[in-house]
Amino acid sequence: MRLIPVLTLLLLPLPAAAEPVSARQQELREFVAQDCGSCHGMTRKGGLGAPLTADSLQDIGDEALAATILDGRPGTPMPPWRGLLTESEALWIVRHLKGENP
Repeated sequence: MRLIPVLTLLLLPLPAAAEPVSARQQELREFVAQDCGSCHGMTRKGGLGAPLTADSLQDIGDEALAATILDGRPGTPMPPWRGLLTESEALWIVRHLKGENP
C-alpha cells in the first residue's frame, strides 16, 4: 500500500519557518522603529497604540501577537501588515519586541 508512507508524511510536524536573513532583520528593526513607533511611541511605551514593551507583551502568546501584526485590529487604527510581512517575519518581530531577538 503506497498510501501509508504518504499518510505518515502528513502526520509529521512541519518545520519551523525560516528566520529572516540578516539584511531583512535590519529592515524589520527599522520597520518596528518607524512604522510601529509612529503609533506605539518611539520608545514603544505607548501613544495612539498600546505599549509594545517586553513587560507589556510577556503574557500574550506569540501567535496572537503575530496575527495582530498581520491582520490588524478592525475598528482601531491598527492596520494589517500581511501584504508587506510574512508570517515568519511577524513572529520575528514579536520575538524582537519581547527581547528575544536583538
